[in-house]
Amino acid sequence: MTIEYSLEELDNVANQILKSVKSKTILFHGDMGTGKTTLIKALIQALGSEDDVSSPTYSLVNEYALSQDIIYHFDLYRLKSVEEAFDFGIEDYLQTTGWLFIEWPEIIKTHLDSDYHEIWLSISDNNKRKVTLK
Repeated sequence: MTIEYSLEELDNVANQILKSVKSKTILFHGDMGTGKTTLIKALIQALGSEDDVSSPTYSLVNEYALSQDIIYHFDLYRLKSVEEAFDFGIEDYLQTTGWLFIEWPEIIKTHLDSDYHEIWLSISDNNKRKVTLK
């Protein structure tokens, strides 16, 4: 599924993505500034969290509450090795039954089971965002 959208359409896009996914683990790919965190914020809100969403660039992981579930939002951009991910206990998070939204997942992708979706984000020529879900 590929969707081109403006920021005004973001809530609709988030709902479309959530209706399409079968896994609660989603990996986010895209250059800096393509809207990964912005899309994740819309997804978290669409799932029903009322928490303030921010990028976990320095904390590596943020946790958001749902009425019956939990969301873990990772930003692994600053990690230099998979060992750093294990040092902060990522394996415990990966075993959860909650939602996992992982930005810059390349460093830990080989340690995931195959039950995940991937999203690629880019900016199109007309300054709209393009999201591809696989």
